[in-house]
Amino acid sequence: MRAVFAGEVVADTTRPLLVWEVPYYPTYYLPREDVRTELFVPTGRTRNSRQRGAGTVSHLRVGDREAAHAVTEYTDSEALRGHVRLHWHAMDAWFEEDEEVYTHPRDPYVRVDVLTSSRHVRVVVDGVTVADTRSPRLLFETNLPVRYYLPKVDVRLDLLEPSDKVTHCPYKGQAEYWSVRVNGKLVEDLAWSYRTPLRESEPIAGYLAFPQDRAEVYVDGVRDEG
Repeated sequence: MRAVFAGEVVADTTRPLLVWEVPYYPTYYLPREDVRTELFVPTGRTRNSRQRGAGTVSHLRVGDREAAHAVTEYTDSEALRGHVRLHWHAMDAWFEEDEEVYTHPRDPYVRVDVLTSSRHVRVVVDGVTVADTRSPRLLFETNLPVRYYLPKVDVRLDLLEPSDKVTHCPYKGQAEYWSVRVNGKLVEDLAWSYRTPLRESEPIAGYLAFPQDRAEVYVDGVRDEG
């Protein structure tokens, strides 16, 4: 695991700790000896946590660039003592081996599988069928509902309008969005697609998905509400 800031590798370790500070994904705590601590600038501030105690806060400075309050060390915690937390979004890039990791650390307990299918999937928005296919690709991701990715040839592209919205996923990559205009109304950011997904999600490249909580998605005639 490596962290890069201002063109410098500021941390490089094979021994990160994965700490679940939130339920959805872990945070990396890196052994202090594997971090360039000479770049730390103490702030005199602390960051308090009920589970981890008081954490000392530092800036990270490389040349004329500074990541403010980007470093936290919880010396009161026996489990975390001797480890450093670098704020994920304060760094310019993170790498596992030589592959960049986006958005947040990967959860080793999350799995993504994409299966080809011949199920009949139909998407309805405000009473209008906007997609109808018998060749969807089903994406299964741990703790999330099945997502149905549909080939564009089976989607009413004339009803779609490009959106400026972009999101990122550490398992799938960068998604671009479309709004859907039906019955004179615009439903914003309703469909998304991964033009160049990451390796484990490559089968959904160029396919479109519609969320079951915002559109009516019927699978073999039965509505799937996610």
